[in-house]
Amino acid sequence: MPAQLPLLSSQCGRRLFLQRLAATAAGAVLAPTLLQACKGSGSGNGSGSGELVISTFPLYIDPDAPGAPGSVSRFRRDTGIQLRYLEDINDTRQFFARIRPQLAAGRPLVQDLMVLPSWMAQRLIGLGWLEPLPLAQVPNIRNLVPYLANPPWDPQQRYSLPWQSGIAGIAYNIKATGRELASIDDLFDPALRGRVSALLEMRDTMGLLMLADGQDISQPTWAAAQPSFARLEQARKDGQIRRFTGNDYQNDLLAGNLAACIGWSGDVAQLVLEQPDLRFVVPESGGVLWSDVMLMPKGAQHRREAAAWMNWVYEPVEAARIAAAVQYISPVVGVRQQLAKDPATAALAANELMFPDGAMQQRLHSFGPLSESEEARWEERFASITEG
Repeated sequence: MPAQLPLLSSQCGRRLFLQRLAATAAGAVLAPTLLQACKGSGSGNGSGSGELVISTFPLYIDPDAPGAPGSVSRFRRDTGIQLRYLEDINDTRQFFARIRPQLAAGRPLVQDLMVLPSWMAQRLIGLGWLEPLPLAQVPNIRNLVPYLANPPWDPQQRYSLPWQSGIAGIAYNIKATGRELASIDDLFDPALRGRVSALLEMRDTMGLLMLADGQDISQPTWAAAQPSFARLEQARKDGQIRRFTGNDYQNDLLAGNLAACIGWSGDVAQLVLEQPDLRFVVPESGGVLWSDVMLMPKGAQHRREAAAWMNWVYEPVEAARIAAAVQYISPVVGVRQQLAKDPATAALAANELMFPDGAMQQRLHSFGPLSESEEARWEERFASITEG
């Protein structure tokens, strides 16, 4: 039986999360140039005045609840730093398209930090569009779990610091499907036609399909991907797949528009607080393991404030609060021990989707690197399916 995520009780329920999703949907249409006009005054030299601005995905931090301020509020209280926390990233490619013109023209963004997938971090490093992180001012970097340190695309850990890692797998509503799902093949069941979605995150969608086809995604090749591309394209033409989504698949799951989809482990763990019929499983053929990282775009002005944020969220007590809410794989040593101390979160300390044991680790696979030309080729083929 595939692993299930344990449920957490919630004093505030899902209403707060839904409010945040609604705010995200509204904020996602704001281009960086419009956001720039709203930016508070800063020192311009990173010396420490002005407003820290962070762009990230929705449902990626603990929210405020009655009598229990969330991390953004606690950080403001503890440090006195003004923080604008934008949950305005729905899909990585769409966000890159928004920020690319300014970065290419050498103009700074409103954002001081961005949380993006590691593959996008690699691209931005290659383009020279990132600032080195002020890690000398982040003493809690000592709490970074060793296996996430010094990734091959940032070997000196100059430009990135992990935020969370997670798993792409199958999310579904047991009442809508009428049965448990366990394999990628289940998403192609004709009984679910028109009630299935897949992710716009190419590596997650294609990674899961290629694993189901018996391919090694740690060394992806164009030839090996063709059967999976063809299968995905046919499912789109046949109407099996309702649409391709970013984080907004969450709304369709809650609304009942989807019976099943490719989704992310932590998202579903939060959504079940509103809809207990939802499930998340790692497919029998394996799940895709990914990491999102904190990055500083070229020209960011508030380096000291950014360092204070990174140091604050790498404190194990604070990181554990975030982990308890988002239920992803924390990059911070000591989080599991913090969760185990509290009866309300002790079950999470034993959750193999948050703290994968040896058996689970063998079922998780990371999508390997693509050259720039390969990346363009894969993305063009993927876009022809998702936008067709």
